[in-house]
Amino acid sequence: MKFQSVDIGKSASAATIIFRSLRKSIIEGELSDGAPLRQDEIARAFNTSRIPVREAITMLEQQGLVKAIRYKGAVVACLSMQEADEIFDFRCLLEPEVIRAAVPKMTAEILTNARGFLEQFAAAQDPMDYGDLNRRFHSALYGASGLPYHISVIENSMDRIDRHLRAQLVMTDGIERSNQEHLAILKACESGDAEQAAKLTYAHIHDAKTSLQEKLRSGG
Repeated sequence: MKFQSVDIGKSASAATIIFRSLRKSIIEGELSDGAPLRQDEIARAFNTSRIPVREAITMLEQQGLVKAIRYKGAVVACLSMQEADEIFDFRCLLEPEVIRAAVPKMTAEILTNARGFLEQFAAAQDPMDYGDLNRRFHSALYGASGLPYHISVIENSMDRIDRHLRAQLVMTDGIERSNQEHLAILKACESGDAEQAAKLTYAHIHDAKTSLQEKLRSGG
């Protein structure tokens, strides 16, 4: 099993630390769909008991990243095409509204930060950086909306599909297309055109949905 372990035997927040480590490994694809989460093995890796491991796995189940299977135990949750469609359709509804609310409140600093993430995304060479920088770009723009609950729901939705999107970006022409779409969204924000930013955000998410559908159908 691949995850970054630390010695937390005496830590009061052991469950949270294990949760964060496993969550990162699942999102980044180090733990693949269907991979078992063996409590004894995880407990040894973190030098702790099985109690915080069980708590961490419960938290992962609540986010939809892990599921319990009878006679097999906890495994990394697989993403079906139906689930992927639902998540993307939900994002298509929510994220345009968030960026529409954010544009009038965007400062020069926010736009500069977003452009920085965009430039880093375009220059990235490590595939593991793509998903993180993509999320940082969008988060930088959405943060001005003043809608923290909406943003937390978006983050949870992204957690569920992030590892598949990373693979899709690498295996298709997703990097170059995302660069172009990100730049168009940013320019709309810089010009203060909230409606155009919302329209482009919808198209960006819908295009990613179509691309991921093709990848899943091909067995990727």
